[in-house]
Amino acid sequence: MAYDFTTVLEREGRDCIAADRIPLPDVQVREGFTRIPMWVADMSFPAAPEIVEAMRRRLDYPFFGYYELSRDYYDSIIAWQARQNGVTDLLPEHIGYENGVLGGVSSAIQMLTAPGEKVLLHSPTYVGFTHVLEDIGRTAVHSPLKRDRDGIWRMDLADMETRLRDEHIHLAIFCSPHNPTGRVWERWEIEAAMELFRRYEVTVISDEIWSDIVMPGYRHIPTQSISEDAKNRTLSFYAPSKTFSLAGLVGSYHIIYNAALRDRLERRSAMTHYNAGNVLSMHALIAAYREGRDWMEEMIRVVSENHRLACDYIEAHWKGVSAMRPQGTYMLFLDCGQWLREHGDTLEALLRRGAEAGVIWQNGESFFYPDSIRLNLALPTSQLLLALERLDTWAFI
Repeated sequence: MAYDFTTVLEREGRDCIAADRIPLPDVQVREGFTRIPMWVADMSFPAAPEIVEAMRRRLDYPFFGYYELSRDYYDSIIAWQARQNGVTDLLPEHIGYENGVLGGVSSAIQMLTAPGEKVLLHSPTYVGFTHVLEDIGRTAVHSPLKRDRDGIWRMDLADMETRLRDEHIHLAIFCSPHNPTGRVWERWEIEAAMELFRRYEVTVISDEIWSDIVMPGYRHIPTQSISEDAKNRTLSFYAPSKTFSLAGLVGSYHIIYNAALRDRLERRSAMTHYNAGNVLSMHALIAAYREGRDWMEEMIRVVSENHRLACDYIEAHWKGVSAMRPQGTYMLFLDCGQWLREHGDTLEALLRRGAEAGVIWQNGESFFYPDSIRLNLALPTSQLLLALERLDTWAFI
């Protein structure tokens, strides 16, 4: 490999929530055990050197005053979307900066709904969405995904239609690829969902922050590409942060073709006087999209192999734990319900034993799915194997 995906970085005390925090109350890692952070959705890989070098070059010019997004910024996004997703009609006017995808989602929800209004989501539901809705006084309505006979997570279109119709819902948040399940939706699935949204006059917020991290054999389909109607009723949000581990730099963007929706969102965002990026973030995005493809493709191969190793290990060692091998993202969602029932155990105790052994994993019940755990597999394979061995010895006992 041309890039380093094997070095185990010492991340504790280096501006890293994943390594510095344990998302469980009153848990201490056993003496002699190192921490293996596998919860927050950022990578344990060194960033692409091309991105670091681009920021270093910008630092050589010692001026960091006010600035505007450059033409290179817009051109790099347009070129990336064309090559990555086959988008051919994107113009600079369709693109707008966002201080994080969740910031953009929050602005869009406030712009499109009144306090107390209901918003449709799929469960398991990314916890960031539910926190935003709670914070701004909107009501989340969860339409549960279901696993088919092959264990693949699918939308329940009948349930979606019932909720849209009976609860008079006119805004939906669509996560594509889906976090935390790792589904990469097929075209027919998105078409069916968007037809429901058209029929019931639902505006769609499409979170596509994971759209670049798609495993071999699968392809991301932009929600806006499904039809002319989808293009005009959808506000899509992207960022290089998941793909290139740049969350700490902050730098997301929206793509909105509908001029009325775009103008309203930009006005809503402008009212905060906070929706402006920093110059290093801009240069990081440009470098990522112009020079980062080789790094990304190697990263995906490493993560895909980690998916295989983890799922094979779970199937062989933890009977009663179920996990769909992710089609996208670097997260793995474990359904531990059968294992817990058969062992007379609790999810809290299981999580605690794993964390005490240094495997810092995440309670999946915060994603509105019972007896579940979310695991981050974007880490050196040696660390993944060590984590699985520890969990087998200390947690699943």
